Amino acid sequence: MAKQTFETRKGEGGETHQQVSDDSTRTADTARLTTNQGIRITDNQNSLKAGARGPTLLEDFVLREKIFHFDHERIPERIVHARGSGAHGYFELFESLADITKADLFQRPGEKTSLFARFSTVAGGAGSVDTPRDVRGFAVKFYTRQGNWDLVGNNIPVFFIQDAMKFPDLVHAVKMESDRAFPQAGSAHDTFWDFASLMPESTHMLMWAMSDRTLPRSLRMMEGFGVHTFRLVNAEGKSTFVKFHWKPKLGIQSTVWDEALKLQAADNDYHRRDLWEAIAVGNFPEWELGLQLFDQAFADAQPYDVLDATKLIPEEVIPVRIVGRMVLDRNPDNFFAETEQVAFCPANIVPGVDFSNDPLLQGRLFSYLDTQKSRLGTANFHQIPINAPICPVMNFQRDGQMQMNVPRGRANYEPNSLADHGEDGGPRECPMTGFTTSTGRPEHEEEGDKLRVRAELFADHYSHARLFWLSQQPAEQAHIASSFVFELSKVQLAQVPARMIANLRNVDDDLAKRVAEGLAIALPDKKPAAREPVSMQPSPALSIHTNMKAVLTGRKVGVLIADGTDAAELKGLLAEIEKAGGSPFLVSPRIGGAKLSDGKVMKVDGQLAGSPSQLFDAVAVVLSNAAVEDLAKQAVAIQWVMDAFGHLKAIGSNEAATPLLEKAGVVPDAGVVGLDTYFAKAAASRYWDREPRVRVLA
Repeated sequence: MAKQTFETRKGEGGETHQQVSDDSTRTADTARLTTNQGIRITDNQNSLKAGARGPTLLEDFVLREKIFHFDHERIPERIVHARGSGAHGYFELFESLADITKADLFQRPGEKTSLFARFSTVAGGAGSVDTPRDVRGFAVKFYTRQGNWDLVGNNIPVFFIQDAMKFPDLVHAVKMESDRAFPQAGSAHDTFWDFASLMPESTHMLMWAMSDRTLPRSLRMMEGFGVHTFRLVNAEGKSTFVKFHWKPKLGIQSTVWDEALKLQAADNDYHRRDLWEAIAVGNFPEWELGLQLFDQAFADAQPYDVLDATKLIPEEVIPVRIVGRMVLDRNPDNFFAETEQVAFCPANIVPGVDFSNDPLLQGRLFSYLDTQKSRLGTANFHQIPINAPICPVMNFQRDGQMQMNVPRGRANYEPNSLADHGEDGGPRECPMTGFTTSTGRPEHEEEGDKLRVRAELFADHYSHARLFWLSQQPAEQAHIASSFVFELSKVQLAQVPARMIANLRNVDDDLAKRVAEGLAIALPDKKPAAREPVSMQPSPALSIHTNMKAVLTGRKVGVLIADGTDAAELKGLLAEIEKAGGSPFLVSPRIGGAKLSDGKVMKVDGQLAGSPSQLFDAVAVVLSNAAVEDLAKQAVAIQWVMDAFGHLKAIGSNEAATPLLEKAGVVPDAGVVGLDTYFAKAAASRYWDREPRVRVLA
């Protein structure tokens, strides 16, 4: 096959365009990108808009065909976010927001609105595991009195791309490679990094993806974000920009990479089980809903574009205003009927909530509805109980596959005069209370030439990535650099790692050098930036370690016991753990239990071989001298303690257990304590200062 030639140029937003040569004699027709109808495509990077910052146009048949085909590539599993876990709950409003929105659920303090939330991984299929390095979906369906509102986001506030035109390319690149169907549920392979290294706009999201944010300890311990800039509209029609935040009550906590790898072997359903069990025992997961509110004047004053989904607004610049809470208090009755069939659509909004011209959001508004029809097989998927609104649904839509309603009469159109003749004429439009679209910027007509182009500020691909890097603690920076090294080490395309590092030099030279050294390659020249980065103050709110809550509530402590364990010592330890809000999980060499010093058999929750320490947030070892002599000869017991130490967890032990700890390589530090009252306090934290002693990081 002849080598295809093309030229590379940058667009107005700094996006990469690879275009065939103008010399038609040099390029075969097969090298020209076309639609499925054979129409040649001039721009495969940008959707068609009414002006650079205007809304995306429905007439963009290239965008519609591309996403339409993408939406139908998998049946019936979701293309992305296939593996998910969900739960029922409610939203409780803390204060009236009538001054900024007419949305009914934001009017009356103390009122509760039913909801269903679903959390998911992005890259893996439904049969993959819970704990790979991956973005997590964070979607909430509110069943309001005005209809359903779907707030569909992620556990990261930004995204890889700026325009929905690129979404099929992104997902194709990160999914398993199409000729070999592997790797599954991971981005450490050629096609993803080839794509990402050619898309500088992805750099900010890559910083998040390589951070601990993509290794959450629990679905209950991760933040959620609406990602895009939306609008809230009050009864007078005044519009306010808004970004949505979900803040977990238990704080943010992650695992470490080695721990995540071992969790995949220990429990494929680690997050799903954790969520289910927490709800089942009454430890209801809870998040506070926060808003970042700002006006057009603020947006215009920023050195970045607030409609760019690869950017965020630091919380130190606009604090997050807490307005309510979400509590998940009921597990699904049936996984398929509810968690699998729930259909989220960003276009599902209620009066008082509206869209912005974010080009990524605009494309999502089209994509999801079509996807759900493909997955669920019918345009009537909204009648499935988990998707059905609690308010009346009245329209003239009829029939279709799996129609569950039985409309009466012959009124299936309007206008009609059937009521004048004694028949039911059906519902009519309601200008007073119906949904009305925000007028946008009255002082600036959102019109212009029809263009495939990006706004000029979209060309800044590195300022926010640098902001994120500088906001991390040293241990977090080491994790990010090491993650880049690991992922790029799996890439076999020779040019890709250096190209990625050349991009990273625009973020931070120290980061780029650490990655290059980790890969044992020469530091490449810096990639010219489409737009020079601007300096931004670090945002401590972006650091997990800075904001981690030192609480044991909602966390699990593994307690290793065996025959001869001191009964009084064990009883006191369990009481301290439970007093601090933790959940003890008893482990012994035999599932039948352990015979304690008082002669009674203590029933345990798990066998040592099947309950590795990575399943717990902290561990305690309560053994007799005879038991330690035996367990110190068993690899499974040594590994149990060694992993806990290597994963930076607190280890409590009685004096008799010392030989086992020593054989496991445990070196005393602030997280290695006795079984007194201090253990519960120590168990609430991770010990990042220990990490340089247990592993080498970039």
